Amino acid sequence: MPKYKVGIVGATGYTGSELVRLLSQHPDITIDIVTSETYQGKKITEIHPHLLDVVDIRLKSVKELSEHKPDLVFLALPHGVSMNFVKEHGIDKFITIDLSGDFRFESRGIYEEWYKKNHIAHNFLEQAVYGLPELFRDKIRNARLVANPGCYPTSAILPLSPLLKHGYIYPTSIVIDSKSGVTGAGAKPKQGTHFPDVFGNFTAYSLLNHRHTPEIENTLRLYTGYSTEVLFTPHLLPIDRGILTTTYSTPKKDVNPELIVELFDSIYEKENFVRIFEQPPSVKNIRGSNYCDIHVTYDERTNKIITISTIDNLVKGAAGQAIQNMNIIFGLIESTGLKHIPLNP
Repeated sequence: MPKYKVGIVGATGYTGSELVRLLSQHPDITIDIVTSETYQGKKITEIHPHLLDVVDIRLKSVKELSEHKPDLVFLALPHGVSMNFVKEHGIDKFITIDLSGDFRFESRGIYEEWYKKNHIAHNFLEQAVYGLPELFRDKIRNARLVANPGCYPTSAILPLSPLLKHGYIYPTSIVIDSKSGVTGAGAKPKQGTHFPDVFGNFTAYSLLNHRHTPEIENTLRLYTGYSTEVLFTPHLLPIDRGILTTTYSTPKKDVNPELIVELFDSIYEKENFVRIFEQPPSVKNIRGSNYCDIHVTYDERTNKIITISTIDNLVKGAAGQAIQNMNIIFGLIESTGLKHIPLNP
């Protein structure tokens, strides 16, 4: 019998529906309430037919949340909206895992500079734990508020952190080149993600000012102790889901491909969801799964260490990682409900 009751606030977007899909198969969890202010009263299967005969729960208003007394709530809300929820409900009644960017910085100033919003719940920033399990598992265990990482940062931080932490690369002039599927932009239609704009096209966007730049730098600093400087450029791929990230960094000492592969193997060999590949990975090999696949090598000619990583932006980049954090908090086996084999082709 399931041990814990959870709620999903904002269940009809891509991330919310992915949470429903994954949690419906979790043996220790009951989805007790799913909310949508736009579609309240409808069954979730009317919005997401792929859930038919799996999850026939009816959508409710967030105002009904307190009646259900969940153990944990996932916030699948836009940036700037989650903070309103946390300000109103606090973090004492239930554990909160926020999938927006509202609590990913300990500094109110950094958030307001990059998100261009006044942070109305800034008194909770210091209590929030950045939810990247491979780096901050010990802090996540006792957290009441978890800031789930962004999808791009997850794909960049996991390959860069071993190199920085163990002094293999200079912390400045790191180049991060990322490509993402369209679902990373959310379910709401907007210019630039319209099918005629995306199909057969390939574009870069948010040059120099993408809000994931400070998230990557801040997290690497918190974990490694080094203040980093990264040049991050995101691109939009004409696919629905998946991220491929390439990083370029300069070694501080003599390295060779075998040495850095050995480093990555030793760091990640016991992790459930990080796989080290001998060849560059592809987005097809992680589709629908919670894996992050990483390839690392060294180019002697240019004296650069190169990493290539892939994740499913809706799973390891969002819903799957959130459930991984939930498992840690509840003291469950971390991979519970998440050992899905990737869909290929």
